[in-house]
Amino acid sequence: MFNIVLYAPEIPANTGNIGRTCVVTGAHLHLVEPLGFSLDDKTVRRAGLGYWQNLDVTTYAGWEDFLARNGLSPADERLHLLTKKARRTYAQSTYRDGDYLVFGSESSGIPEELLAAAPERCERIPMLRDCDSLDNAEAWEAHEESLGHTEDDHEAILRQDICGNFVNPDDYRISALNLSNSAAIVLYEALRQTNFAGM
Repeated sequence: MFNIVLYAPEIPANTGNIGRTCVVTGAHLHLVEPLGFSLDDKTVRRAGLGYWQNLDVTTYAGWEDFLARNGLSPADERLHLLTKKARRTYAQSTYRDGDYLVFGSESSGIPEELLAAAPERCERIPMLRDCDSLDNAEAWEAHEESLGHTEDDHEAILRQDICGNFVNPDDYRISALNLSNSAAIVLYEALRQTNFAGM
């Protein structure tokens, strides 16, 4: 069984999609606080997450709590920290049953200090830049400007990539894929390597 770890996730739909993927693959979902949304029964029902009761999910007060409760060290070989700040790609990594695939928050990724504490555990998903992969990147930005947003709105829009993910231009986090896409890509590679049924 693999473990998907979301460090301070902010968008409930991403967490919901990842939870669904965990249910169908038998993976355990770990949510490291702070969360950008509530997990109370009413919120889960309203979001239509009918599968939530079938999800193996644990919530933690923070990173140290997560490490302690799972018997991990900050640079444990079972950790795979997904970030653009890595030389090795996820496909160059070796996955074993019980490994932890760690993804950071949508707006800021995994904190720099966690990456610096375990650089050999860092992995990235290779992808083209938005301007190289999308012919209409300039048209998208022009369209957003034509909607008559205020200057503050315009600045917020420019902090999003073509897929609507928030982007910090000084950061190297995954921006062209949303969190749920990224988690699925890496999880399925890990499952492939460990001969998951039907692959």
